[in-house]
Amino acid sequence: MHKLNRQTASVSQNRPVKVLQFGKGNFLRGFADWVIDILNEKTDFNGAVEIVQSISQGRDSVLNDQDGLYHVILNGIQHGQAFTETRLITSVIGTFSPSEDFKRFLETAENPHLQFIISNTTEAGIAFDSNDTTIESLAHSFPGKVTQLLYHRFRHFKGATDKGLIIIPCELIEKNGDVLKQTILQYIDLWNLPEAFKQWLLTANTFCNTLVDRIVPGFPKDTIRSVQEQIGFEDNQVVTAEPFHLWVIEATDAVRAAFPVEKTNLQVKFVKDLTPYRTRKVRILNGAHTALVPVAYLRGLRTVRESVEDTYAGDFIRKTISEEIIPTLDLPKEELQQFANDVIERFQNPFIRHELISIALNSISKYKVRVLPSVLEYNKRTGKLPERLLFSLAALICFYKGEVNREIIPLNDTPEILAFFKRAWATNNPVQVVKATLCNTALWGQDLTVIPGLEDKVLHYVLKYQEELSKDMPVNIL
Repeated sequence: MHKLNRQTASVSQNRPVKVLQFGKGNFLRGFADWVIDILNEKTDFNGAVEIVQSISQGRDSVLNDQDGLYHVILNGIQHGQAFTETRLITSVIGTFSPSEDFKRFLETAENPHLQFIISNTTEAGIAFDSNDTTIESLAHSFPGKVTQLLYHRFRHFKGATDKGLIIIPCELIEKNGDVLKQTILQYIDLWNLPEAFKQWLLTANTFCNTLVDRIVPGFPKDTIRSVQEQIGFEDNQVVTAEPFHLWVIEATDAVRAAFPVEKTNLQVKFVKDLTPYRTRKVRILNGAHTALVPVAYLRGLRTVRESVEDTYAGDFIRKTISEEIIPTLDLPKEELQQFANDVIERFQNPFIRHELISIALNSISKYKVRVLPSVLEYNKRTGKLPERLLFSLAALICFYKGEVNREIIPLNDTPEILAFFKRAWATNNPVQVVKATLCNTALWGQDLTVIPGLEDKVLHYVLKYQEELSKDMPVNIL
């Protein structure tokens, strides 16, 4: 079996580096670099990616030994059918660590072809670190490093307005581009950098807010030998991912022209406001996960896939999405339904094992953020209460009893929330439990008992649950 490199794989492209990427993790390699690879194939983008590695310790060597090449393997369900696809990624030229070569890091800013910075440094990555007291040595934080890079570029090109960059962060925080820009401005002030640089940053550079969505399990360590035999190379940087992908970018027409993904069939959208798309993802994808977990778990199911394929739980979540969540959203109904169909297929993916108990982590706060807004909006728009979403809330209250059919549920939440439910269920009085839970503003940010009929509805389902669970039978209430 051949070692993977550009010679053995007969890859001879010599594209200019247009993208500097902060982060070498599985997600960016299985998502952004995969997109750019297709962009190179389908359009005249003709750009390479160079990766800035945040941690040294020799981690660059494996990808560099492969000349930046690796395979992305997509496994999942598409249009109701099993789907598998393998792609050799040629868009990455390699990776380096700025902590080992600060001078080289700054010199990347001198590249006249450079157009983009892409990042995924985790949710905690876009943060200000006051310990970065000087611009003369490598900053600890990601925003500090970007500030150093942009300032070097500003000086090298003497403030040329056409040498600004398009910054596309992929961290999972709201308004990630705006947050990154504001953090860089903090460093400009901390380091007393020139006002001319601040104005260049604000006028010549574009910071895009984004929403990204793809499950990327990463390196298939359990099956790597068979995978390598299948692809015919000793590839030690294989990335597995689901077929579904979505990249929503708040951007100007200039960004659309520079990053011509609309000439492909990729699910990359340029929008003026990504808020509706974030809301759609939180309420349909995340909300469906959260609403499904207690209902399915109390029924004896343990994974998302078996829950969706279960006649009762599967019907519950499909109707919850179509009848109670989609009516609360403002995007075109056809687009929402297609997204919902994609979500169900993602839940059914046989290559990804999603344990319900893992998703159940911090379920109370998740219900507050992901599901409760649908409950309130449905009530506001229709004047009615959403039966299934409140049934899920009742199931959640029963779930936090911590025991079902003499089996202990390994609850995982904050000590305060676990202590609250332990006290509430110690009364063994469902009426008191429901009232105490719904009026607890620390849980929901409001008193839910003031919503007409909500307490009675939830109590009805909790009592039904207690009756059904006492029979040691699968719960069938709705």
